[in-house]
Amino acid sequence: MRIHRHRARQSNLHVQKFRMNEKITAPEVRVVDDEGKPLGILKTEDAIVIARAKELDLVEVSPKAEPPVCKILDYGAFKYQKEKEARKQKAQSKEVETKGIRLTFRIGAHDFDVRLAQAGKFLDRGDKVNVELPLRGREKAHRDVAEAVITRFVESLKAKYNLRIEQAVTYQGGKITAIVTKA
Repeated sequence: MRIHRHRARQSNLHVQKFRMNEKITAPEVRVVDDEGKPLGILKTEDAIVIARAKELDLVEVSPKAEPPVCKILDYGAFKYQKEKEARKQKAQSKEVETKGIRLTFRIGAHDFDVRLAQAGKFLDRGDKVNVELPLRGREKAHRDVAEAVITRFVESLKAKYNLRIEQAVTYQGGKITAIVTKA
């Protein structure tokens, strides 16, 4: 049996499904014609006949209304318009990423400033910053010093930016971490 590795990828756009013509289950519907004029409440079969006479489709646009609202329109153009709106909406929404900044137990002043500038760039882009300081060997006995380094880093960021601390300074699995974002 052949394994299909390159299947057609399905679009991850969320487009609402609309019932049309014979798939409409309601016995009566409120009909709006292709020019936007209300035709009133009609039996579904009669509305389909009117739509077919105009060589268009009857599309259920508001199924939860009582009775459901249907429009007489070209379904292909309608579906394309909805997909276009969904694509535009997806392009406008930005996913917030979490960027990591790794400090060391005995970090030098210049390295500290470089990490501070990098964290500033991440915050300017709108990303969250995960500040971490891994502890090795005997450093684990001096967690208070490591926490002071992270706290000093976060305080230096607070001096430049209006920050919101999403996760306070915590110790987990040999690392001390804190997550901050722009408020």
